[in-house]
Amino acid sequence: MTELGIGIGWRPEIAEAVEALSGVDWVEVVAENICADHLPDSLTRLRERGVTVVPHGVSLGLGGADRPDPARLAALGEKAVALGAPLVTEHIAFVRAGGPLTATPLLEAGHLLPVPRTRDALDVLCENVRIAQDALPVPLALENIAALIAWPGEEMTEGQFLAELVERTGVRLLVDVANLHTNHVNRGEDPAEALSELPVEAIAYVHVAGGVERDGVWHDTHAHPVPGAVLDILGDLASRVSPPGVLLERDDDFPPAEELAAELEAITAVGMRSARAERVGTAHAHGARPRMPAPRRPSLLIGAGARASGGPMPVAAPVEDPAPAEAARQRLAVTQAALLSALVAGTPVPEGFDTRRVGVQSRALAAKRAGVVAKVAPELPEILGKDFRPAFLAYARSRPMTGGYRRDALDFAEHLLLAGRPEDPAERRQLTEWWQDRSGSRPPGRATRLVRAARHALVRR
Repeated sequence: MTELGIGIGWRPEIAEAVEALSGVDWVEVVAENICADHLPDSLTRLRERGVTVVPHGVSLGLGGADRPDPARLAALGEKAVALGAPLVTEHIAFVRAGGPLTATPLLEAGHLLPVPRTRDALDVLCENVRIAQDALPVPLALENIAALIAWPGEEMTEGQFLAELVERTGVRLLVDVANLHTNHVNRGEDPAEALSELPVEAIAYVHVAGGVERDGVWHDTHAHPVPGAVLDILGDLASRVSPPGVLLERDDDFPPAEELAAELEAITAVGMRSARAERVGTAHAHGARPRMPAPRRPSLLIGAGARASGGPMPVAAPVEDPAPAEAARQRLAVTQAALLSALVAGTPVPEGFDTRRVGVQSRALAAKRAGVVAKVAPELPEILGKDFRPAFLAYARSRPMTGGYRRDALDFAEHLLLAGRPEDPAERRQLTEWWQDRSGSRPPGRATRLVRAARHALVRR
């Protein structure tokens, strides 16, 4: 297992600060935010200095009912190669639902949503992980996510679910202690119990981040300082195992560089100093750099020549069929589509879910969607001014995201133009020109607007 040390999430907004920070051994970059053939200059300079860069994916949706998209896997692998990364990471989550499995429109969440801790979901996840492992050029580690909502009828705790996932696939774990805290506040789950059930020897590294509590709900914002409760969980984990790496995540409301440095120092004090001392002492005693023990080998051998993320698997015939029944995928597809539709399309909340929490999550998804669209298409808030956010939130209530955020920005602009907005002619002209430049189409004329408006009205009936 690669010894990473202390790290920080690289973001364009703090690229200069990250380069100037002392004591940073490695950085993590959101994979979807970079191109393999055109890396940011800052990441290139960090690599030249010997700083390890790990791509962190957010869009595979390995916990979804569909098998992983080969194109997304290929893109993630290309970025790992371009960065010389020792591993790649993703999440135990679903990010889209619907489509052919349910004969319904494909919906995008634009966010990481929790997987039900059931046998069906675990079977599907294990097969999806094996597909990803076979496609990726480097080992894979998966992160536990934060959740506002809990699935009804769950059959396992989070620790049990993750332990069996590791046992069956050999995948590594990216343990986010901030997410354990979030699930403690929002779902009453004990972080210590989760850690006690985890196969800690499978940990690739650890995430630490801040959040904020509003009306009894903890929001994992990555935009606030790391609270003491999260550092306490980090300390508990460090008392059980020496983590190969610990990383600070910050995605918004970036503080001055000195505050980032102070947070890194606090994290190092809790999660890394004793671990580093132990590793250095062991290395001196044996004349070699120690390595973390490998995770337990999967009890299901996944086929001749197949590779799990912990290394090559033994060549042997499988002791049972590793592919879950298609019926399990179908059942999972239906339940995930129903939940996502309630979150992003305003359909009834499925039975067994906390309606209030689903409402909180729905509003949070819309707010995040507005924020990301404002970042990927900054001209929209410039053109619309203070009307951008309320207009977008009104649009999002009835129009789920069916593609990426850039597609969403174009669809939002088209929606406004079809409605004859903005009312100010100069703003409407600016928005029309922006839409035309990016859509590659002529702006919709009056006849087209009327036809599309009529079509939308018929669809809503």
